[in-house]
Amino acid sequence: MGTNILKSVWLKNRLGVLLVGMSFMLPGTAMAAMEFLSIADNAVIMYNAPSLRADKLFIASRYLPVEVVVNVEDWVKVRDSGGSLAWVEKKSLSTQRYVIVTVPLADIYQSADINVQRLFQAEENIVMEWLDSDVVGWVKVRHRDGQVGYVKVSQVWGS
Repeated sequence: MGTNILKSVWLKNRLGVLLVGMSFMLPGTAMAAMEFLSIADNAVIMYNAPSLRADKLFIASRYLPVEVVVNVEDWVKVRDSGGSLAWVEKKSLSTQRYVIVTVPLADIYQSADINVQRLFQAEENIVMEWLDSDVVGWVKVRHRDGQVGYVKVSQVWGS
């Protein structure tokens, strides 16, 4: 009888693990895509909680790309390219997307191909407008001086 109980428990455990694993594959349960926004205003205060009375952590500059972590009423918890988490008022965010260079020197090409002409290079922490991600592994960007080109996804954050 002890063996039958063990088999029953083992079967229930295996079934539970199987069902839990399957739940991630059911329609409608796929992971949501990351949502990126940007800071809309100059000198936006970032807080450690969703309240104007919370501790002020730092000030973010206009166009800084941020990833949405939690969206609660008038506040959004965001992550920056360095991994820092902070709360910001929703009214201080824009849906206009930007990326930030995360390597010492990023190469921006005429098209999504390292064998074509390199248009320019952008230094670390330079922010560029995100235009499109229509080619896997590349992001189409616009530099603040107006030049448009493609940069490898591995060289920027926010795409």
